[in-house]
Amino acid sequence: MITRDLPSFFDHARTLTSDFGPATARAAFLVAPDGFARAEQSAGDNRYMAQAAAFDPGRASAQHRDLHRALSLSLPTICFAGDPDTPDALFPNNVFATGRGDAAVGAQPRYVVGRMRHPVREREAGREDIRAFFGEVLGYPEVDLSTQPHACELTGALVIDRARGLGFAGLSERCDEQGARLMHRALGLRATLMFELAPGEYHTNVILAVLAGRAALVCPGGFADPAVAEAIAGFYAPNGIVLSAAEHAAFVANSIALSTYGLWMSAAAGRALSEPTRAALARAGFAVSTVELDAIEAGGGSLRCCVGEIF
Repeated sequence: MITRDLPSFFDHARTLTSDFGPATARAAFLVAPDGFARAEQSAGDNRYMAQAAAFDPGRASAQHRDLHRALSLSLPTICFAGDPDTPDALFPNNVFATGRGDAAVGAQPRYVVGRMRHPVREREAGREDIRAFFGEVLGYPEVDLSTQPHACELTGALVIDRARGLGFAGLSERCDEQGARLMHRALGLRATLMFELAPGEYHTNVILAVLAGRAALVCPGGFADPAVAEAIAGFYAPNGIVLSAAEHAAFVANSIALSTYGLWMSAAAGRALSEPTRAALARAGFAVSTVELDAIEAGGGSLRCCVGEIF
């Protein structure tokens, strides 16, 4: 099922059990910020991106190494070299994604290559070393969406509940309706809800995070229709956590659960957490870990954007 209809989607979602597959990844991958700089094409529809003078490549590289070391304490984490011709490549989850399909029907793992909106990011999809890692080292079959015409920027645009096989696809210039349908099929999801992002938003994973299948962080201001945010928060009740505008701006929703109880976000996001949000995360069983990423956040994304998941 893939639909825009809220009652139909959530009526179906409530019938699903958490047997789609592992709720969190078994490994992670990063791409180093070599050549990190303001990409003017990407800046055209990313209001979070700083001006060029605010970019500090050396500090971003040091923070990225800190991120790599920190995540390696939670799960195996590999880092591919960057490329100065692809200044946004440190946000690889938009370009490459993996999925194991529906375990209930014995689906096999696969990797997906996304179709990026901007040419500067389309170059990333041609990385033969990353493709070879997934295809030849891991032995995952490929689903290549990069050459078709519909933008579908993978787990930037599509937030996934991996336990239930649910997708939440925010539509924007970086993901159209057909692109959402292609991702839904490519990742073998059971059901996907499509909805419009608010004007000025560019990726769903800035306004929504599903945490290990049992909680959600929701930024209502990022949804064109507030009823969608309310419905998602209600579905994950009592752990549907509604974030403030300040938490939204600090990338709190751009966080990721990399284990059943371990939640990672940037240090700026951690500092922005309100006491009610901290308490709600604690009730949901999450311990919050942070890494300083202010130099990386100049690029318009935060910790979740840097982390590709391997299922």
